[in-house]
Amino acid sequence: MNPPAPLAQLTPVEQKFVLHWGEMGTRWGINRTEAQIHALLMLSPKPLHAEQIQETLGVARSNVSNSLRELQNWGVVKMVHLPGDRRDHFESLKNVWDMFRIVLHERKKREMDPTLALLRECTQEAERSGNGGYTEKRLRELQNFFETMSGWYDQAHALPQETLGKVAQMGDKALKILGLRA
Repeated sequence: MNPPAPLAQLTPVEQKFVLHWGEMGTRWGINRTEAQIHALLMLSPKPLHAEQIQETLGVARSNVSNSLRELQNWGVVKMVHLPGDRRDHFESLKNVWDMFRIVLHERKKREMDPTLALLRECTQEAERSGNGGYTEKRLRELQNFFETMSGWYDQAHALPQETLGKVAQMGDKALKILGLRA
């Protein structure tokens, strides 16, 4: 018996989304299969076991296992157990706001925090050398920018989800209130 064609069990809309999410994942620096598994689990009304994911996406079992482990490390997928079934099942976080808050937190921790630490170190070294000049000025500007964005992130991350959603939906209204738009 031949294995099912990849994505054959999905509707055309589901296929389109899973393929797109996988493509976007590569642009965000995430493995395509990880992103496709995440997309599949986001759209699934019930938890799926690894074999279902493997069959649906047409990818190797080892790739599914590694991808699920990484998605769990990110905190956007969790393992669940179903009564009467000994297999591990997986589901994506259902709350979109929670999911994106976790992704932003992880990206900040993995990308922004190390960059800010390096900028602080380089700025201090340039200052101590006494001949930093233009380089020191540019590093300090970058450091200030990263510190400002990090502080903004920390404030936004501390807001309750409902408040953050309202702030995000305000858009231009917030700028008008601040007198920055007509």
